[in-house]
Amino acid sequence: MKKLAIPFLLLLALLVSGCNNTSTEKENNKNTNEKKSETITYESENGPIEVPANPQRVVVLSTFAGNVMALDVNLVGVDEWSKMNPRFEDNLKDIEEVTDESLEKIIELEPDLIIGLSTINNVDKLKEIAPTVTYTYGKVDYLTQHLEIGKLLNKEKEAQAWIDDFKERAHVAGEDIKEKIGADTTVSVIENFDKQLYVFGDNWGRGTEILYQEMKLAMPEKVKEMALKDGYYALSVEVLPEYAGDYVIFSKNPDTDNSFQETDTYNNIPAVKNKQVFEVNAKEFYFNDPITLDLQLDFFIDNFLGN
Repeated sequence: MKKLAIPFLLLLALLVSGCNNTSTEKENNKNTNEKKSETITYESENGPIEVPANPQRVVVLSTFAGNVMALDVNLVGVDEWSKMNPRFEDNLKDIEEVTDESLEKIIELEPDLIIGLSTINNVDKLKEIAPTVTYTYGKVDYLTQHLEIGKLLNKEKEAQAWIDDFKERAHVAGEDIKEKIGADTTVSVIENFDKQLYVFGDNWGRGTEILYQEMKLAMPEKVKEMALKDGYYALSVEVLPEYAGDYVIFSKNPDTDNSFQETDTYNNIPAVKNKQVFEVNAKEFYFNDPITLDLQLDFFIDNFLGN
């Protein structure tokens, strides 16, 4: 009996060991799969990068805070321009202001993802803190840019749904505006910043994407000539009448000297005489993220069609 029992016990031990190994292997595979599901591979303009599948602590170092907020992803740090935006104030009041130089502060924020423009400094150091993705401004159009951020945040469907809805709303509004003011009526966008006047092309925020790309409103010939390629053009008050359309959107910075509005040159512009200058708060109008674009679209509808 003892001789029979020993082989039986060995066989039993081998079976138990095999079951344990199988269970352990299954558990390891489960943990590995769970770990894999916690990240996604994002195809950035600099190549593939592993990023969180569900980021919880995002730092934005330039431009894209509104895109992240529009997709309901949590921010822990943003750039100065986003922080000063009155439209973002309520959502960002408890969020830290950071720059590409404030590395210690960013470390303290414990981000799981960092987003910025390709022009930011210290990218290699930032990558040591968290996965860092940068974009070259203007490399893709503004709506594709939002879709890319949607892909990065694993919210591509949500981003695409907003884009489709926005394009439809902007198109309808544009048709209504052209019917009211005339298809050939020109619109220009100007801004006074740091004692310098600028006029803008069709892809530099301030509502230009909506007016020219989506609504297909007419741009003054002089603006086409000087601002369309680079996105903006600096000019003096003396030549402003040459760039002013039948309607003017004035992106007005309240912290800047706007005394040019008191000059005869400005007040003799037809759009000014005809009360067809629409002033906006520049700090709210800088960007072209979904939150800002919705604000801009509503503003244009109210001002062009509200009367």
